Amino acid sequence: MASAADSEGKKRIKRTGTAGRTVTADSPLSDVKGVGEKTAGLLASRGLVSVGDLLRYYPVSYDFYEDPVLSSSAEPGKVVSLVLTILRSGSTFHRNGHSVTYFTAADAGGQVRLVYFNMPYLAKTMKAGMTRVFRAILKQAGNGNLFLEQPASFAPQDYDALRGTMQPRYSLTKGLKNGQVKKTVHRILELLGILPADPEGQPASPLYAEYLPAGDLGELGLLNEPDAIAGIHFPDTAARLNAAHERLAFDEFLMFLLSMEQVGKTSAQIRNPHPMIETAAPERLIEALPYELTDSQKKAYREICDDLCGPYVMNRLLQGDVGSGKTILAFLALLLTVSNGMQGAMMAPTEVLAEQHMRNLKDMVERYSLPIRPVLLTGAVTGKARKAALEEISSGEANVVIGTHALIQDSVVYHGLGLVVTDEQHRFGVLQRERFSGKGECVPVLVMSATPIPRTLAIILYGDLSVSLLTDMPKNRLPIRNTVLDAASWREKSWRFIAGQIRQGRQAYIVCPEVENESGIYGDDMANVTDYTLMVRKAFPKEVTVASLHGRMKAAEKERIMTDFADHRTDLLVTTTVIEVGINVANATVMMIENAERFGLAQLHQLRGRVGRGAEQSYCIFLYSGEEGKKPQRLEILEHSDDGFFIAEQDLKLRGPGELLGVRQSGELGFALADIYRDRELLQKASAYLQKLKREDPDLALPEHAEMAARLRAETSKSVDFRSI
Repeated sequence: MASAADSEGKKRIKRTGTAGRTVTADSPLSDVKGVGEKTAGLLASRGLVSVGDLLRYYPVSYDFYEDPVLSSSAEPGKVVSLVLTILRSGSTFHRNGHSVTYFTAADAGGQVRLVYFNMPYLAKTMKAGMTRVFRAILKQAGNGNLFLEQPASFAPQDYDALRGTMQPRYSLTKGLKNGQVKKTVHRILELLGILPADPEGQPASPLYAEYLPAGDLGELGLLNEPDAIAGIHFPDTAARLNAAHERLAFDEFLMFLLSMEQVGKTSAQIRNPHPMIETAAPERLIEALPYELTDSQKKAYREICDDLCGPYVMNRLLQGDVGSGKTILAFLALLLTVSNGMQGAMMAPTEVLAEQHMRNLKDMVERYSLPIRPVLLTGAVTGKARKAALEEISSGEANVVIGTHALIQDSVVYHGLGLVVTDEQHRFGVLQRERFSGKGECVPVLVMSATPIPRTLAIILYGDLSVSLLTDMPKNRLPIRNTVLDAASWREKSWRFIAGQIRQGRQAYIVCPEVENESGIYGDDMANVTDYTLMVRKAFPKEVTVASLHGRMKAAEKERIMTDFADHRTDLLVTTTVIEVGINVANATVMMIENAERFGLAQLHQLRGRVGRGAEQSYCIFLYSGEEGKKPQRLEILEHSDDGFFIAEQDLKLRGPGELLGVRQSGELGFALADIYRDRELLQKASAYLQKLKREDPDLALPEHAEMAARLRAETSKSVDFRSI
């Protein structure tokens, strides 16, 4: 029997990575044994560089390995596990340049065909008489025969070891396998002492420090952080998964609120050192516009003017539904700023949106002879062009600067910065916003968001901001016509409708949830941009120009594609949700969203807002995968309402604050895990805990809050990761 010293020595060895280096949350992933250069590169392409990055890369869903069933009692359309015996050796044929290998197998309930694509070698390894557990979505052909496509295959004893467990599934990229990510995460959890190194061992003292005091943890009724991290990746029960989710979502809310509290301490009721005076330029532009501002736009602009000309520095949120006209108010505020002899800056969350703002502003400058000299500064502006832009900014030659997070880099020096506008504020960290405004002397801040947040939650989330609401839509807009349809029956009919719109001179978007087939054996029912683009190019008439767009493209390529679409050199754009924020092409009249059931309602509403921006009738088609004619109740809300606030409230009622519909969300306000609607009670709990901290230790100076203060510093110093947008 091994001694205690031997046992402890083994644990120490398991806590070290490549070349004996100790692994911590800050260690590069290349320090983890088993992560080679190729795997590290693939993970880096997903923005995963450190051990901590991967621990916070939460699963998108889980496989529950249920008891195998008979084929005769299994439900088509569901993931099933079947114990099948292969009756005949496999046969392979070729179709459209691909090989298809199939087997006939059976259990006591009947026969099931197994179909594999581009895996001809299986015909030699899977022999007649072999019994294995096969797992995939059970499908039924038109003649009633059952089949499994690309099923996972397990020896019966191996499946027994998995039975009853929940195994994580991660978002992947080409060349990266789910098993690689799962194995690496598990190894890291062992090295950090969060999981036992062997089934019979006990977790060592975690090297991943808990930051909440033990007493507070008990009062809050939350898991400790190491257990939550283990539970989110490798839950043994649904209850464990929910408990892990609650703890980690609470952490996201708390760090957000603590960051916002720091901003509030420095920005509340600061005297305005440079109050503006109202000039004629904005009013002349309002009169020249080809449309009349809505009543709520007029009210919001009056509030912005009062702030800019008033005694205190503006810190205002402009909140309005998609298409409600926030951007023109930002341009009017910038025009007021430059007509007062000061410089304005506008920061967008993506290069595509920043470049669009630049185009739109330059068009207005030329059309209305505005005294604005704009310059663009993004990560794509490099070399001589970047040097020239920086000189124009520092000299004041450019009086409006539009860009991304590049605007807050140390190399950017402003010339009398008088206004900061941040578009889609929830995509930026609170302290990034503060750093931007800190580029000048007590600079006024206008933040804009289309996220429909109920007032009770907005008070918590935007406690440091005055709020202007845009409650009505421009008068020249026709309501979007919405329809929810099952994909299998209506996809090709929808394509024909889109082709008809294109023949009339219109344009269209088709949104897919994935860039490429990232979901392994379950990916056949999930639309991805790569395969879908090839499919529609074959299906649509040759004269229809089709392009694809996604967030992993280089900035210059994305800009070219969006410019081509905006200038109508492209008719149909197959894209991911990269177009969700702010893309404005008035001639686009159709938005079709594949696998709509995979998205949150707020995100679907944002996507729908990319059409209906011109005078022509627009349409949004939500396609869902599932039983024909059985519409998901959530999607029916979108079919009957265009009100973002109503949609958000109905989504909350349907889901319930404690319901876990999936783990890794795109998320309102940029949270990786937390959902402000589903997790409303956790947000309120985090807000109450913040009030307790403010009463007892507002500066987090007590010893028991040292780790919390360190965590807050680490969180707020992070740069924005635009690769995830």
